[in-house]
Amino acid sequence: MNDQPLSGQVALVTGASRRIGRATALALAADGADIVVHARASRDEIDAVAREIEALGRRALPVLADVTDEAAVVAMFGAIEARFGRLDILVNNAAIRAETPFMEMTVAAWRAVTGVIVDGAFLCAREALRPMLRNGHGRIVNIGGVSANLGAPDRAHVITAKAGLVGLTRALATEFAARGVTANCVVPGRIGGKRSASSGRGIAGSPIVGREGTPDEVAEIVRMLCRPASGFVTGQAIHVNGGMFFG
Repeated sequence: MNDQPLSGQVALVTGASRRIGRATALALAADGADIVVHARASRDEIDAVAREIEALGRRALPVLADVTDEAAVVAMFGAIEARFGRLDILVNNAAIRAETPFMEMTVAAWRAVTGVIVDGAFLCAREALRPMLRNGHGRIVNIGGVSANLGAPDRAHVITAKAGLVGLTRALATEFAARGVTANCVVPGRIGGKRSASSGRGIAGSPIVGREGTPDEVAEIVRMLCRPASGFVTGQAIHVNGGMFFG
């Protein structure tokens, strides 16, 4: 059994400076992929993740980019092409998890969240598909959120955006399956460790396993979906939540 099934492949993980993004970048590197480590502004953090990847014997390219800015996304993919000449895996993990009461929510607040989660995923997927379709192979994994299934107060923008990722996933899966590209959505529940003040608050229900999950447990499912053996899995929303929601 090949212990590095992603050898020779290149993966971009957005929002890779910490938590699920960092764990995913390291998991894919452990499987043999070279990694593009993305963040919007956390230069020191993505440089640290890049060093961890290089310690695993893989190449790493840390990149800062605003995924809501079309020109910045195009430039990021130009840098990926210049460094690696290919892209095989895209993990859309970048997100903002804000809390605002619905009747106090401004259009700017709405767009700040949906712009990163949905528009960012659209722009990155569009640019990633160019090399994927050229090579006849690709994996796109979007990171959703269980609040889109359970609801939560003060998070209409986050919930709407995360639900939109499931729709985008199914659209991409349908349109590009015949050209060798799969698209799936991994939907985490309560994930422990250091997190933003608003992450996971207000969501009803608890994991029936009696604990929160870890970033590594989410990353393991992403890694599985990116491996060649998972080519028959596409268009799915896969829940990783310890049983707090049955999808």
